Amino acid sequence: MTQELARPSLVDWDLAAQIAAKLTPPGPTPKPREMSKAVESLRYFAHESVHHVHNITRLDAAENLRDSKILVVDRAGWAKANTQTFSVLMQPIFDRIRIKNPEKFDAALRGFAPTAAAAEMGAMVGFLSSKVLGQYDPYAGLVSPQAAESHPGGRLMFVAPNVLWTEQEINVDPEDFRLWVCLHEQTHRVQFAAAPWLRGHMLEQISTLGSFDVSPWDRLSAVVASVTGRGSGDHPDAGLGPIGHLLTDEEKATLSHLTAVMSLLEGHANAVMDAVDSSIVPTVKTIRRRFNARSDNHGALDRAIRTLMGMDAKMRQYSNGQKFVEYIVERAGMDTFNTVWTSAETLPTEAEIHDPQRWMDRVLA
Repeated sequence: MTQELARPSLVDWDLAAQIAAKLTPPGPTPKPREMSKAVESLRYFAHESVHHVHNITRLDAAENLRDSKILVVDRAGWAKANTQTFSVLMQPIFDRIRIKNPEKFDAALRGFAPTAAAAEMGAMVGFLSSKVLGQYDPYAGLVSPQAAESHPGGRLMFVAPNVLWTEQEINVDPEDFRLWVCLHEQTHRVQFAAAPWLRGHMLEQISTLGSFDVSPWDRLSAVVASVTGRGSGDHPDAGLGPIGHLLTDEEKATLSHLTAVMSLLEGHANAVMDAVDSSIVPTVKTIRRRFNARSDNHGALDRAIRTLMGMDAKMRQYSNGQKFVEYIVERAGMDTFNTVWTSAETLPTEAEIHDPQRWMDRVLA
């Protein structure tokens, strides 16, 4: 545990990690030889996909990119890594809360808030650990000095049991599917390489959420919503839940901005995946069709949990983000779209995500 993580927190992160580990199902257990081949191929396609991302996005940052560590992990490893990242992202917020109202903060520490928050975080991470195929974590280098040295550009993770399970479930070519998954996550890596200012900007925006004049518990919910992409859905206040009426216009604007950025990042990655043709992934049409149809087969409990966690709203945001990207690329070209990575001022607002022409009129005029 680093000194950074040892500062007073409204979440018992050790307990959250323990809860996540207990709630994380082990997943499929293939023979060692099969798992070893899967790990090897995921690493290979993670490197191979950078070339394709470069060709599709036309971002020079993608050429010979070597800034991130590539890890192939199991579900428990992913859960542990994300618990660590959440602790780093939220600590500046807790510091601000403590400075602003030390008495209430200390009272919360003595109460059940850290335990209750740990239960929520642990349950959320544990559930997601069985769903995530891959993830680019641009904040991983902040966890410790050792992490900063080993992967300063972030950390690229692939959850091998989930990839194996999914490709078997939808009955697709394993190598094609693994390359397809790698293309999405490598696009995120390229985004942050093309916009090296973006990580700091996101951290600054997230840290300002600590100034919200609402309860620590409600504030925590807002932060979790923002950093996991659970934002405002189709309406600026729709996803703020019970705290929406407590926030000032400035605070709502911060959450709206984070929602817009998350929509852009995921929408852009989805657009890259959809730009892939059979010359890159021979069975890509089959993969798309079966992967998209997979959501219709979720059980009732799974659907209920997804609804409670805001995952349906999250997917709508990503769809809106993809439409934003494709609208601009179709009308102005990829090179012109890449203006979006220039600065914070060229990022789209949430309103512009829904109306891409407004972004074009503002930024390209």
